[in-house]
Amino acid sequence: MAEIAATSQQAPASKYASRYRGATVEDLDPPSALSCNPTDPISHALLSAFERDYTHLTVVSATNRALLGYLSIPHLQILLKAGKVQETDEVSKAMVKFRRKGRVYKVITMDTPLEELELFFNGGENGEAGKQEFAVVTDERRRFVLGVATRTDLEEFARRRPA
Repeated sequence: MAEIAATSQQAPASKYASRYRGATVEDLDPPSALSCNPTDPISHALLSAFERDYTHLTVVSATNRALLGYLSIPHLQILLKAGKVQETDEVSKAMVKFRRKGRVYKVITMDTPLEELELFFNGGENGEAGKQEFAVVTDERRRFVLGVATRTDLEEFARRRPA
């Protein structure tokens, strides 16, 4: 009887729960993050991304490996075509810096349920946080970058998973 009472008091399952059935970010088998430094030339970042077929690279400090931002390869290609950056420029000129002030950082770990990851990609429950195309997967304390999960990874997982 106590078990039934305890279960009925739990929060209702997410509307996404049935789609993922308990799967976590680890089930996506995200590739290891590929990082570059802000002082690296853009050409080096492009070559590294193309060799591994990555669409996003994390940018870390050369001194303490702190996560500073990311480099979106599709956006970088647009900047190159428009002449706003050159391949010889530093990555810092084209990277997107993480905003640290006034925002709560959503920690995404290998244990994060996929329904939470989807909410993150969609900007939260009401979309107020803004849509995201990828998530940096870290350890619980955000000390190590373990990988990168993209919206496409999540969509592929859902597509392959039988209903």
